[in-house]
Amino acid sequence: MDRLINTVRPYAWGSTTALPELMGVEPDGTPQAELWMGAHPAAPSLVERAGRTQPLHHVVGDDPAAELGAVTLRRFGPRLPFLLKLLAADAPLSLQVHPDLAQAGAGFALENAEGVPLDAPHRNYRDGNHKPEMIVALTPFDGLCGFRAPGECAGLLGALGLEELEPYRAALATSPEEPALREVFSTFLEQGAGLVEAVARAVAREARGDGPHRAAFAVHDSIARAHPRDPGLLAALMLRHVRLAPGEGLFLGAGVPHAYLRGLGVEIMADSDNVLRCGLTPKHVDLAELLRVVRFSASPVRIARPTVREDGEEVFPAPVDDFRLSVLRPGARRPAFPLDDLTPQILVCTEGRVLVTGGGGELDLSPGDSVYVPAGEPVTVTGRGTVFRATVAAGRTGTPSRVAPER
Repeated sequence: MDRLINTVRPYAWGSTTALPELMGVEPDGTPQAELWMGAHPAAPSLVERAGRTQPLHHVVGDDPAAELGAVTLRRFGPRLPFLLKLLAADAPLSLQVHPDLAQAGAGFALENAEGVPLDAPHRNYRDGNHKPEMIVALTPFDGLCGFRAPGECAGLLGALGLEELEPYRAALATSPEEPALREVFSTFLEQGAGLVEAVARAVAREARGDGPHRAAFAVHDSIARAHPRDPGLLAALMLRHVRLAPGEGLFLGAGVPHAYLRGLGVEIMADSDNVLRCGLTPKHVDLAELLRVVRFSASPVRIARPTVREDGEEVFPAPVDDFRLSVLRPGARRPAFPLDDLTPQILVCTEGRVLVTGGGGELDLSPGDSVYVPAGEPVTVTGRGTVFRATVAAGRTGTPSRVAPER
């Protein structure tokens, strides 16, 4: 096993204090948005092997059979199929959606055939993989996820009292779900600054009032302030707001528009860079491709809560085999968690202090510390604290699917 040396990504939306407070270090005043743990080439974790500091993706690539194990290698090829993060948002991220595996493969091949450089700002597909992801809250965590029902959208637009919104309100109130959501969403993303500013003013007014939608408008007022004149504000009004309590999770599959707004959490995703942005960003928005990928259905938000196994491991449900996320809580009631897995895993401490012991010695972990364990290496986690465990779901049986009632 290897202690990981990880990179903090300083995106502008990141909190300046949340990650430093978790890790017990002084903030330096700069945004610290994401701590990456994994083998993604853009910011790979580093490990000490044979007296040398090496990027984890090089270590995996040098001997994929030993590092990944037969199951992972056969299913995903010579790469670690997941990326684990600590994510600390202090402002809204971009409104975005991810393709499914078929869409990603076709889009990647097409852009390659057209000669679009991989690093071109207008490129949509950086690889041929899908990008399902899950966030588990460490603090109260706010986000937008999936469409509201058309009637609910119509009510929200009507409450703003703007004549300019009446055609869209009427379409949402009277048309079938899929065409109504598609028409209004696509039209909103093409609006100019005039309508966006008028809506922002109306949202701010209603957020200060005492109407039935005050709480919803308060959320969108914060979005408008963070992204002035961005048409993504209009599209965001069509999405459901969700607040996760600490320990609750949210799985985000293909085609579901979403945006994280604020909070600290543990995020896991498939190893991919495929993001189609809808708004709340200065980056490229390809509306035509976006409309091919977005699923225009008003699905309920389902909160993921873990299934507790007999051995005390708390496993979060996710309907993919790229990753599996769980929580270990060693302490007085369960002093030790022996882990013997045929797939690679990353362990990160988020609370307390724990000891990871294996054939290669032992590593002491405090909040923010993490360790990489190659496939087939048995380790034991002891101490008192909370550890998130990321590994591969492929080859497992009995994947839990417990979700909370819709919100």
